[in-house]
Amino acid sequence: MAKRNKDNLSISELLQEFVDTNNLQTGLDKVNVRDAWAKMMGNGVNNYTTAIQLERDTLYVQLSSSVLREELSYGKEKIITMLNESLGKDVIKKLVLR
Repeated sequence: MAKRNKDNLSISELLQEFVDTNNLQTGLDKVNVRDAWAKMMGNGVNNYTTAIQLERDTLYVQLSSSVLREELSYGKEKIITMLNESLGKDVIKKLVLR
């Protein structure tokens, strides 16, 4: 680990250093995006969500309802903004509804 003075590091700083050292951020982002989608969209949308996949900066969401897919497609930019706000950083640049 880069920092030697461990006495002055908080738990969150140590965890972030561990995540950075072991290149775990991408995996954490994938998990966090799924959680953010589930919380933000609620049961109504989650019941029709069959898969969520984050590849680089694109979020792919598979929905079992074509009507819901069409409805959500009108608010893609707002969904992206809300998810990124929930994550606390710009992880998603593009949303693809399938």
